[in-house]
Amino acid sequence: MVKKENLDKKIKKKKFKMPHLLWIMLGLLLLASLATYIVPAGNFAVDENGQVLGDQFEYIGHQTPVNPWQMLMLFLDGLNQSGTIIFLVLVAGATIGVLLASGSIDNILNWAIYKLKDKGSGILVSAMFILIVYIGGFAGSDALIALVPIGVVFAKKMKLDPLVAIGITTFPALIGFGTGPQSMLVPQMMIDIRPYSGFGLRFLFMNIFMIIGLFYLMRYIKKIQKDDKNSLMYSEGWRAQKVNGAIENDVIQEEKLKPASVFALAAFIVQYLVIISYSTFGGDPDQLYNFMIVVNILTVLVIGLSTRMSLDNLGDSFAKGLASMAFISFIIGLARVMSLILTEGNILDTVVFTLTKPLMEINQSFSTIGISMIVALLNPLVPSATSKAAILIPIIQPIAETLNLPKQVAIQAFQFGDGFTNLVSPVLGWTIGSCVAAGVSFVKWVRWVLPAVILFLILSFVILYILTSVGWTGGAV
Repeated sequence: MVKKENLDKKIKKKKFKMPHLLWIMLGLLLLASLATYIVPAGNFAVDENGQVLGDQFEYIGHQTPVNPWQMLMLFLDGLNQSGTIIFLVLVAGATIGVLLASGSIDNILNWAIYKLKDKGSGILVSAMFILIVYIGGFAGSDALIALVPIGVVFAKKMKLDPLVAIGITTFPALIGFGTGPQSMLVPQMMIDIRPYSGFGLRFLFMNIFMIIGLFYLMRYIKKIQKDDKNSLMYSEGWRAQKVNGAIENDVIQEEKLKPASVFALAAFIVQYLVIISYSTFGGDPDQLYNFMIVVNILTVLVIGLSTRMSLDNLGDSFAKGLASMAFISFIIGLARVMSLILTEGNILDTVVFTLTKPLMEINQSFSTIGISMIVALLNPLVPSATSKAAILIPIIQPIAETLNLPKQVAIQAFQFGDGFTNLVSPVLGWTIGSCVAAGVSFVKWVRWVLPAVILFLILSFVILYILTSVGWTGGAV
């Protein structure tokens, strides 16, 4: 017994745990500082308009290091220079927090499930899947893990395995989050293009991947309905006939659809259309960010008052939503510090030149795909899309400029690379938490979803190739 306990302790000690994002970021900043002592300093030439000339690079001939103390002294500069993005992220998080706290999404989903429960699995799955994709695309956050218990009840009611519980909730939510407009706010602002520009085409992409994901899920459902031995959970003891006894304690309760819930969700979606219309049809570009803040706050008031939230509850929900984005906002400021270190140390251009030199020799479209692949490989290390944007955009932007890639295409490459591998990330709380809530091992989940992820990535590479070939700008300026 003693030997077994010692063995268990050794196993636990050997188990690797990803460091907190704060330590990852501070470690990267320290490495950047040390790199200014080692990486040869150099600069690209620029034309009279300030455009980087990617084929004209020269080394300075001496180092211009930024020591660790100077690096720490740049923190406030980084936070100040990221102020606009930080406040927009905070208010956007608060808006989402109020929508979720209002209970509107829960009400709509519960009503839809009850209303369609006798319509057959095809209609019910499709309706729920589409709705959650849109919720993920416009209000995506790890708070949507709360939908998984709804999926568990649904799966039991339909005599389907626990994998379907995740497949009908987290799977579509992450598809929407990975392809929809909400996740584009920070990357677009960081690369200096108009927020939510290219909305129409991205909305089309979201629907294309939604349809593919829905067919993928329905194909699996039909297989296990035909023979429960086709379920990946069959080896775990799941049997369709055993579900009958479990349903009694998990009955789908009747719930009436509240007009206020529909109005609140509609108001949340309409805010994006208002912002896009303002910037597209003659709004003052210098006032765009001010306008966005005003629209967000007005949306909060509309949602809160229409769903009859008390003023205290509305204020608390706003504060909690704001607080949920505070750390991410700080990381965005630190990422700006990273850019300042590399720039003041005159090694940013050297890094970009080294990375882009081999890409200069290949087709430009394949270069875009390469950027997306790099982001996809790095995704498990930094699962937060906002944090990853803060770390990578300062590098992606000069790479895009050097390769003469449209910024909009570069951002799309980032979104595709970031979005789909979230579904198999072992360090993303959203994914891991969903597996725990549904009673599915992470290995089983990856085995189920990996073919879909590969299919999504291949299709995204084809899309990126086409977008680069046609020089898509998406109304970025």
